[in-house]
Amino acid sequence: MGIVADVILHLVDQPAFSRMLGMPIEEIAKGMESQSLRFLRPEPDPRFHRDFEVDLEGDLLELMDGLGDSGGFTPSSLQPRAQSSCEMLLLLARWCSSAQWRCWDARLFLYVEPALGREVSSAEEFLHPALWNEFSDALTRTDRPSYSESVVMDWMSRRERLGETMEPSLDPRILPTMESHRSLSESLYVLLDQARRAGTSLLVGREYLEPEEWHLGVMTIAETMRDMP
Repeated sequence: MGIVADVILHLVDQPAFSRMLGMPIEEIAKGMESQSLRFLRPEPDPRFHRDFEVDLEGDLLELMDGLGDSGGFTPSSLQPRAQSSCEMLLLLARWCSSAQWRCWDARLFLYVEPALGREVSSAEEFLHPALWNEFSDALTRTDRPSYSESVVMDWMSRRERLGETMEPSLDPRILPTMESHRSLSESLYVLLDQARRAGTSLLVGREYLEPEEWHLGVMTIAETMRDMP
């Protein structure tokens, strides 16, 4: 049985990310230590959570400390295949995120399949940009309330096919679960709508996933490193 994990989506401000990649690592380290780079983070979307500055600053400082003397190197000039390089890029992408959305991968089938009109082959497909592009395109053909309602109706029909009750008096978890599905699906709709804006990239990954395997836009972090000038 596989590990139960959350799929995690971030909205990354691409201009802010590019700016961070061009800064000398020593300058980033000093800025993280003094908290003077916080103004470079994009404004947070109040409808979503995102990583706390203090946590990312600590993780970046610990990583940079392990690099030793980085001289005038920038993140984009590091060795592409080194895991520490990919980890730094991932942390900087999260630093440049305005919003985060996460969901247990087993539950995500409920939110994606109704809009796609097909079955998702496995939880691994949630890590592929092609799925999110297809899903995002499908959401443009509906509105948020209609999409959320389709998720709830699909969930109800799945329960009924399994012979499970939909009577709240028999199962007190029915109404809270229904509200959770409604809330999560609506916020997912909003996030994907925001991801279609110019200058925004979708960062896709999962708990326990190696940094180089996360996707930023259509490329993995490792591919992004290799593609840098």
